Amino acid sequence: MRPQEGAAPVLALWCCAGLLLSSVFLCAGVERECVPGTVGQPVVLPCLFKEGLPVVNFSIEWRKDDKVVLRSMWDQYGNVESWRSNGTTIPADATRTKNFSLKLSAVDPREDRMNYSLFLTSGENQSSLLCTVCLRVAASFSVPLLERKDTAESQTTFLCHSTGGYPQPAVYWLINETQMPPEGSVRTQTALTPDSHLYNVTSNLTIPFSKDVNVSCIIENPSMNETLEKKHMPAAGPVTGRASEAMWIFSTALCVVVGLMVFAGVIYQIHLDKISKRRKEEHEDSLRGNKRRWQVFEEEESMMSDPKETEV
Repeated sequence: MRPQEGAAPVLALWCCAGLLLSSVFLCAGVERECVPGTVGQPVVLPCLFKEGLPVVNFSIEWRKDDKVVLRSMWDQYGNVESWRSNGTTIPADATRTKNFSLKLSAVDPREDRMNYSLFLTSGENQSSLLCTVCLRVAASFSVPLLERKDTAESQTTFLCHSTGGYPQPAVYWLINETQMPPEGSVRTQTALTPDSHLYNVTSNLTIPFSKDVNVSCIIENPSMNETLEKKHMPAAGPVTGRASEAMWIFSTALCVVVGLMVFAGVIYQIHLDKISKRRKEEHEDSLRGNKRRWQVFEEEESMMSDPKETEV
């Protein structure tokens, strides 16, 4: 039976669509398996072996793309011999728990989107793929620095700078909290540092000169789920400045006057204490003098009364 005319192109179209959908689902599956890692921090790439393992005479290899980063071999007596590079390890009880997850001691930004694969070799050097995990690298940016520069062409340029992040961020500007910048007023540059392999970002916003403008620089890093914002507020006006200066002068003068009054009060109190002490001493001296005079008077009276008694 001959196929109907035009059936071949339709069949080819369906095949292409099927291949396209398969590719999309495959890519989505790989994306879901990507493990996030922070630069400089350890990360674990999971791999759990669900089937039975050979008891002896087998080996496993973790490979980064095509490069071997860890190899462990178990001989016929169950002894293990391992080789590893760049601080990679697997659990010590991997054969018992069937957990062959790979631990990286520190994430490097150059490993972003790299695939790590675990291979098992046993029997007659038969190698089988157990796991494939991709690594997604990220690093936080520094808090932005925002600077204003007024040019001679009646324009104002705002400079926003942030460093040490990964991957490349998205940079946004807001004017007076809600307004988007005019088209062509923003120029953003991102540079990869050769030593750390992290990104530095610099963004310029140039707008017509205005003293009262409020500008915000926003840096977004979706891989770290972070949003950094820096605002530049307008400077205080001259009236506010004069009022603040007058208040400062008044406060200073008031403090000086209060300090002088306290000092004068202390001096006056000391003077009063001296006067009171002197009067008290004079009163005590007067009492002692009166007592002495009374004693002398009594002695004289006694001497005058003694001859009269003798004559009788």
